[in-house]
Amino acid sequence: MTSRPFLAILLAPLFLSLAACGQQTEAAPHESQKITATTPQSTNVTITERYVCQIHSQRHIKVRALEMGYLEAIQIKEGQSVAEGDLLFNVRPILYQTKYEAEKAEADLAQLELNYMQKLFEDKVVSLNQVKLLEVKLAKAKAKAQQAAAELDFATVKAPFDGIVDRLHHQQGSLVQEGEILTTLSDNSVMWVYFNVPEAQYLAYMAGLNKDKEELKIEIELANGNKFEQLGKIGAIEADFNNENGNIPFRADFPNPDSLLRHGQTGTVLISRVQKDSIVIPQRATFEVLQKRYVYVIDDEGVAHQREIVPQDELDDLYVIKSGVGVEDKIVLEEIRQVRDGDKVEYEDRQPEEVVANLKYHAE
Repeated sequence: MTSRPFLAILLAPLFLSLAACGQQTEAAPHESQKITATTPQSTNVTITERYVCQIHSQRHIKVRALEMGYLEAIQIKEGQSVAEGDLLFNVRPILYQTKYEAEKAEADLAQLELNYMQKLFEDKVVSLNQVKLLEVKLAKAKAKAQQAAAELDFATVKAPFDGIVDRLHHQQGSLVQEGEILTTLSDNSVMWVYFNVPEAQYLAYMAGLNKDKEELKIEIELANGNKFEQLGKIGAIEADFNNENGNIPFRADFPNPDSLLRHGQTGTVLISRVQKDSIVIPQRATFEVLQKRYVYVIDDEGVAHQREIVPQDELDDLYVIKSGVGVEDKIVLEEIRQVRDGDKVEYEDRQPEEVVANLKYHAE
């Protein structure tokens, strides 16, 4: 029982010596070390915002049968381009054809009766009132004939505008009902591209509407990753925000001379603008702690201090800085893992233009 206390007494000086060495090691400051530093750069940068979009034809309609009947020979094909006024479908409505012929015959008969009555009036056989009665009868007959002709004309379906015919829903000889869809017609000369914009970006757009409207560059990135060759412009902004997601729909209009874009496509709208005199720093000069981003700023005495920064935008290898550092600061560019807050450092200074120009090549 007495051996353990005796052993502890013998080992106690050794433990105290080791503990003292550990405290000295932790308390010892880092020695001065050579690192690379640079200065934040003030420059013009291009900020690009991306939005998922839906592409629509500026005019996209369903072509319907206006009357019931049988489809006669169809002269158009699926995917064919047609011009305004071209015949698309012809429905054979037997009832309307006979009605038109009957009403036209009544009008012709009324015209003959009027002609005969006018001759009798000229010979002073009948009165003027009898002539006027037949004139009214003729006008009524002509009105009925015109109505029958209009109803018959409903059987002829023509293109209301230049466009592309979609899939044909019926073939020759099919019995179609009034209002039944025959095909769809798309005017793809100009495409309407819809996308949703968050409220904060909507306010930024409206604030800069007058001063940088001409500087906006609006593009579409297609599903294959290529950009559509035509540039667009903002055509409309809807009236109401969506209360569920806080977005408001925008519409960009794109000319489509080669008909590459089709109704129903999807893509990504890219809105780019030039932001002048922006403070930028390399991303690799920063580090993150608890979802906040920091840099090491070197003071006049060569001591590195940890400082929080607030990025405004993120480019390929750069952060556009909202607050935290300016062009008067010196920041650690490389070997930031070897630096601690309060370290005395020796550094090699590199010009910000050189750093940005070779950023991708030297990226770690």
